[in-house]
Amino acid sequence: MKNFIALLFAILLASCSQSKVERITRLDGSKVLAEELDQKIQKLVDTANVTGITVSIFNQDTLAYQKAFGYANYGKKDSLSVDQLFYGASLSKSVFGYLVAHLVQDGTLDLDKPLQDYLDTPIPELYFEKEWRGFKNLKDDKRYEQITARMCLSHTTGFPNWRWMSRTGVFHPEGKIQIYFDPGTNYSYSGEGIRLLQVVVEKITGRGLEEMAREIIFDPLEMDMTSYVWQPRFEGNYCLGHTADQKTIPKDTEDEAGAAGSMETTPIDYSKFLEHILALESQDSPITQMLFSPNIEIRSKMQFGPESLETTMDNKKIGLNYGMAWGLMTKTPYGKAVFKEGHGEGFQHYSILFPEKNMGVLLLSNSDNAESIFKELLEITIGDTYTSWEWENYIPYNKKQSL
Repeated sequence: MKNFIALLFAILLASCSQSKVERITRLDGSKVLAEELDQKIQKLVDTANVTGITVSIFNQDTLAYQKAFGYANYGKKDSLSVDQLFYGASLSKSVFGYLVAHLVQDGTLDLDKPLQDYLDTPIPELYFEKEWRGFKNLKDDKRYEQITARMCLSHTTGFPNWRWMSRTGVFHPEGKIQIYFDPGTNYSYSGEGIRLLQVVVEKITGRGLEEMAREIIFDPLEMDMTSYVWQPRFEGNYCLGHTADQKTIPKDTEDEAGAAGSMETTPIDYSKFLEHILALESQDSPITQMLFSPNIEIRSKMQFGPESLETTMDNKKIGLNYGMAWGLMTKTPYGKAVFKEGHGEGFQHYSILFPEKNMGVLLLSNSDNAESIFKELLEITIGDTYTSWEWENYIPYNKKQSL
């Protein structure tokens, strides 16, 4: 009888423990069962034709939920898993921002010192093996001398996102880099600014981006399946990107580290990074204080395209701003929120953390349809109704169908 009671108690204890783990807490304190969440996510994936997506949820600074839905390769119907590699796209920038914060903390770099002051050669005269990557046509625009690391990380350099695209999205095949506004005065997302900072950081330190990232971030956090360059160990363990009509896109491997967007990572690995960021923020770390200090209020109607040149006060209520390689919302009912997107051909990602609630979510997808379910995913997972989905152009699939 005693053995039976002990066994019954053990079963009840295990049941309670399992029930606790399976309940996900949202920002407003409400809870959702993991099983219920599975069903809701799967329905969204199926309805919006999202080839594959992984959802990772953080409660109390730790990973509370992580699952994959859909396919790694739609043509072969291979199931997606959380240990597979994704092209990280612009999530590369948030990792780079963290690396730069370390260099600032140890005195290697000053955020507000003009980058030109670190160089013996004028920026327009810097040598690049691939000449099109250079800055020679800035020779007659001395505003390049004002650009700082802070401006690069907060996207206020005046550069376009990429030199072959104008700020409104018009293609320029000649690819001539130019400065559209006085540095530091406005927000305009720019991979070019991040790339310039990478060049200067590598010259200052005499070290490559991948080497520094491995030493400062990837190895300490045991992110063994993350790199800015393609690694032999990645072969056979990656998912393919997919078009809106679910056609596979051939895998593109990168042999040159790019802070703006060459990183490969897995949901497991990138979750380790976000857990670390949450833990640092809860400890009032100078690193996260640096990353998440507001630098520029964002008043553009949209982040990209023609409407990025239009101003609005619609996002003032959430305090839309930019820190160091992370977007900020400084005025939510749950304290500030920090976010970073990733968008490349066949891959669409979003991460957001609410540090004061020790909560967040990471969405990694290998589908060009994924952003159409981000708004609803954020709501059902952690109750995030604050992300400015219109500014991000995360138009819900059911709204797209009615347009």
